[in-house]
Amino acid sequence: MRYAVASGIVSFLLGLALQCLWIRVQRRLHVTQAQKSYGVGIDVEVKASTPTMGGVVFIALALSAFLAARSPDALRFWSLPVACGVIGFVDDRLKFLNRSSEGFSSLQKLFVQVLVAFLWVLQALRQNGLSLWPGLSCPPWAAVPFTVLATVGMMNAVNVTDGLDGLAGGAFMISLAVLGCLLPRSEFIFSAFAVLFGMAASFLIYNARPALIFMGDTGSHFLAGALVALCVEGGVILALLSAGFLFGIELLSSAVQIVSIRGFGRKVFKMAPLHHHFQLMGWNETTVTTRFLVVHAVCSALLAALGVIISGF
Repeated sequence: MRYAVASGIVSFLLGLALQCLWIRVQRRLHVTQAQKSYGVGIDVEVKASTPTMGGVVFIALALSAFLAARSPDALRFWSLPVACGVIGFVDDRLKFLNRSSEGFSSLQKLFVQVLVAFLWVLQALRQNGLSLWPGLSCPPWAAVPFTVLATVGMMNAVNVTDGLDGLAGGAFMISLAVLGCLLPRSEFIFSAFAVLFGMAASFLIYNARPALIFMGDTGSHFLAGALVALCVEGGVILALLSAGFLFGIELLSSAVQIVSIRGFGRKVFKMAPLHHHFQLMGWNETTVTTRFLVVHAVCSALLAALGVIISGF
């Protein structure tokens, strides 16, 4: 327990230092995030000059945690968020080199996401098994595709949620708090939890509005992989339904918008994902972020409590 607490404190302090250094490096190299031409058109100049790829620090901290532990459990756990983060990093790098808001094509990104998720899930199945929920058995032929789908879905869900200062990072910390009530008590899980909490908290110091750095696809993919890895490691894959509540709603809003436009030629929302809809309704960014985080906290806690009551976990 003391080691886990120390790991969290070190992660937080090291994250603060590395993010500060990373911001300076990117400003010197003029590395910023290309803005979408079809975006909301709010604070475009400010956001276009803000450094991105804060998720690179997440990867560095994860590798440090693995080197400190040097165990099979650590390798299995950290390999997913790091691999997901690398996918995001390549995407961010392509955007920067092409001076475009688009990196991978949709099909390219989906293929790489599915491949990474499938390989990791197979490794998890072989080494530790897959459990949807305590007492809820599921054959491998069903558990593997379900977990792969959940992993890919979470990567894209966190990615689309990352559109406002502090939104994705704040939602991730709330998700961690919910998972903290559902995960089994083990030294390794607690240590990984503490490291993730520390790195997310240190990032929010710089990402709260007005953001000094964005996490980029590197960070959003990493955080998604971390949530999945925690749930798989703890044997509570279905906990992603509560921990990923806001991320799922944001992804669903984008899916509904696409289907509505392509199938019926009309919009359901002023703009998707959902947080942009409320921006265009006149809510300022801080208001949207605050209210979304409150809703995420309440709904995630209620879903988690419902799951515990139903299962008697």
